[in-house]
Amino acid sequence: MEGDVFSGFGERHNVDGKLLQSFQKSFVDVQDILDQNRLLINEINQNHESKQPDNLGRNVGLIKELNNNIRRVASLYGDLSHSFARSMDASSEGESSGTLKSDGKANQKRFRSG
Repeated sequence: MEGDVFSGFGERHNVDGKLLQSFQKSFVDVQDILDQNRLLINEINQNHESKQPDNLGRNVGLIKELNNNIRRVASLYGDLSHSFARSMDASSEGESSGTLKSDGKANQKRFRSG
């Protein structure tokens, strides 16, 4: 199913396979962290409901771990965004430099400012 997300994307946007593999790996990493966060939140809730001092004290560490995981997810998404923008810029530069149509004539794209 994960491959389905990107199956037509690379063909339409000339994105290389390494970039797609990087995106897929990052999304898998994010999902793993989010799954871990779900378990942490469940444990934090159980500890809170128990109202036992040891469990409440343990929540401090669990909440710190949860916050660190959230930072990691934000960082991964930031890296993904940066990589995607960079690849789209590179793709746009390739398209704007001119291509050769099947009839042999140059296809120049022009951009207007404003």
